[in-house]
Amino acid sequence: MTASARRVDQQFLVGDYEPAYLATWRDGGLDSKVEAAHAELANCRACPRDCEVDRLRDEKAVCHTGRWPYVASAFAHFGEEDCLRGHRGSGTIFFSYCNLKCVFCQNWDISSREAGRTYTADQIADLMLALQAEGCHNINFVTPEHVAPQLVEAIALAVPRGLRVPLVYNTSAYDALVSLDLMDGLIDIYMPDFKFWEPETARRLARASDYPEVARAALIEMQRQVGVLRFGADGVARRGVLVRHLVMPGYVDESAAIFRWLHDSVSPDTYINIMGQYRPEHRVPGTERYADIDRRPNREEMAAAFEAARAAGLWRFDKRW
Repeated sequence: MTASARRVDQQFLVGDYEPAYLATWRDGGLDSKVEAAHAELANCRACPRDCEVDRLRDEKAVCHTGRWPYVASAFAHFGEEDCLRGHRGSGTIFFSYCNLKCVFCQNWDISSREAGRTYTADQIADLMLALQAEGCHNINFVTPEHVAPQLVEAIALAVPRGLRVPLVYNTSAYDALVSLDLMDGLIDIYMPDFKFWEPETARRLARASDYPEVARAALIEMQRQVGVLRFGADGVARRGVLVRHLVMPGYVDESAAIFRWLHDSVSPDTYINIMGQYRPEHRVPGTERYADIDRRPNREEMAAAFEAARAAGLWRFDKRW
C-alpha cells in the first residue's frame, strides 16, 4: 500500500487482531454451528431458492450440489484486490455451480456445469490448511452461497488443526440470512458483488427477480457482523465488508441507485471496488435477446459510475497499489 493510502486509512487500521472463529471455538460454539448446518442441509434453504431437498441424502436441485461441494480449483490467487492478495496471494477455493443463472457469467464453465470433484469437509479443511502453509494471507471462498453449511463443517475441522488466517466470503450477495447466521463468528471479510438494482433486470439477466431485495438484506447483515473494511499495518484486509460492483453496459442508472443505497443504508465508509471487467460471455455473444449487453462498458459509462459513487457520498474506492 502506498504512503498516501496508508494516511487515508489510518482510522481503519486494526491493532491486535485474531480471526473471529477463534473466539467462537474457545467459547464452544463450533459444535452448535455444525449441528445447525446439518439441520439446514436436511431441508435445504441454504440459499434464497428454498429448494427444501435433503442434501444429507445427496438430493440435488437448483445448485446441482448434494451432500458435498464440488471444488473446481484451489490456489494462491494474485488477481484479487490488492488488500486481499497482498504479496503472498489470497488462498482461493473455487466452488462449482451457483445459485444464480447469470447469462453473462465469466466463470460459466464452472458455475453452470460439474467442474473438479466433490470434497468432504475434511478434504476442504486440508485445502485451507495447505493454502495457509503456502503463505496466503487469507482463505477466500468463491461462490459459497449454496455450500455455506458444508463450509461450517470444514471450518470446524480446520480451526483445531491450526487455521489462523482470516476467512473471506466471496459471494454474489444472493445469500439466505439463515446461512449468514451460520457464518456469524466465523467469517472476517465479506466480499459481496451487488449486481442489479431493479427486479426485472435481475430476472432477465440472473433468473432471480428477488435478487435486489435479497442482496440488500444480506449486505445489511454482513455489515452488522463485521463492519466497514479495516486493515493491518501491512495494508492487507483483516475484517469488514468489501463490496464489488460490476458495471454493466447500459445500466449505470442502476449502479447509481446501488451506490446511494450503500451510502445511506450500509455506511458512508463502505469500501467498494467499481469493476470494469465486464465482457460478453456465456449466453450473450451474438444473441439478439441480449444484444444490449453484447459489448463492454465504455469509458464514459465507467466515468459516470465513479461520478455517481462520489455523488452518493462514497469515497473509499479500491485501487491497485
